[in-house]
Amino acid sequence: MSSETIAISGRGLGKAYQLYDRYDDRLLQLLFGRWKRYYREFWVMRDIDITVRKGERIGLVGRNGSGKTTLLQIMCGITEPTTGTLSVTGRIAPILALGAAFDYELTGRENAFVAGAILGVSRKEMAERIGEVEAFAAIGEFFNRPAKMYSSGMVARLSFAICAHASADILIVDEALSVGDGAFQDRSRRFIERFAETGTVLMVSHEHEQIERLCQRVLWLDRGKLREEGEPHAVMANYLKALEDEPDTGDRFTDMIV
Repeated sequence: MSSETIAISGRGLGKAYQLYDRYDDRLLQLLFGRWKRYYREFWVMRDIDITVRKGERIGLVGRNGSGKTTLLQIMCGITEPTTGTLSVTGRIAPILALGAAFDYELTGRENAFVAGAILGVSRKEMAERIGEVEAFAAIGEFFNRPAKMYSSGMVARLSFAICAHASADILIVDEALSVGDGAFQDRSRRFIERFAETGTVLMVSHEHEQIERLCQRVLWLDRGKLREEGEPHAVMANYLKALEDEPDTGDRFTDMIV
């Protein structure tokens, strides 16, 4: 497969966090960690290989805590993988994750310029699009008020609006359609469907019909590992059956701690 056709390539991706049983163990690790480990590792995800072709539409499914969001965060550069390598070609627009980068003392308009710069949009380009961003967000006069006055839904609206006008090559969607009111959800859904006609999309959604309708391939993550990959209808059928047949208890996280 030509490298020109690859948007995202990851090999052996894993992410671990340190778990300390006692508060003092953090200090011991700092002082004596060269000779002894004072923590356990919680592997949120491990040994993930993924290749996404340009223009492909990929769905990620799995129970809560299976590693879906962590994988997307690694792709967006929000967090670094503990193991493995990742290569991304193209501009990424991470819908919803962008809200975490907002300065809540700034207005929505000001945040649009700052966030646009983070996404690679020049100030001149954002100035030309700011009216469209404001209209898409549809938060009225609050667009010119500090973001600290926003509800979570208003933050989501502004995040989506900025990403929708970033001229991105890759759209990263993490449960974007689960926030906002019905009108905003419909507007967001229509945008994703239009973007999917030409751009590369990776999306996490619990709306199973949407996954089957929009995606060409589905990755099912379970306990931090890739359990199944393939045609949407077949993978979703197996995933939904597992939701019914397999218990959802905290014990499933036990083998993720070493």
